Amino acid sequence: MRGVRAPAVLLGGGAALLLSLLWMPALLSVASRLLLLPRALLSMASGSPPPQPSAASDSGYVPGSVSAAFVTCPNEKVAKEIARAVVEKRLAACVNLIPQITSIYEWKGKIEEDSEVLMMIKTRSSLVPALTDFVRSVHPYEVAEVIALPVEQGNSPYLHWVHQVTESVFNSNTALP
Repeated sequence: MRGVRAPAVLLGGGAALLLSLLWMPALLSVASRLLLLPRALLSMASGSPPPQPSAASDSGYVPGSVSAAFVTCPNEKVAKEIARAVVEKRLAACVNLIPQITSIYEWKGKIEEDSEVLMMIKTRSSLVPALTDFVRSVHPYEVAEVIALPVEQGNSPYLHWVHQVTESVFNSNTALP
């Protein structure tokens, strides 16, 4: 036992220094997060949301105005047909097909496991309802998976391209009678 206690006794006041040096990276990480705390608390106390980047920023992109929508399909043939149709209808600028995903889910009281193709669809957020309606109308599943997540940041030229490609649908959907 004496051998175990001796190093601490020998270090004396240096033990605190040694421990602080060992914990310094962790403490710096916590400290940097704490610096952001006053801003978050202030916005919570005022009842207003934290400030968001505006369209006037360098890129001109409005966060959340583009979405990535995800749709699963039973096979590549169905996925390609839907992908081509949504791009032709300008409901999406681009669709990536990710083959051979495995989906495990509960359906009608039973656990199912299927091989599927995942579609990753980039579109304007305002077009997600129309995209969803279209996918539901052509999809072979009884309940088609269509979920969308807003894109907060990304490559500005790409995000502007998504807006440009889908603009004709956007304008026709928002035109007054």
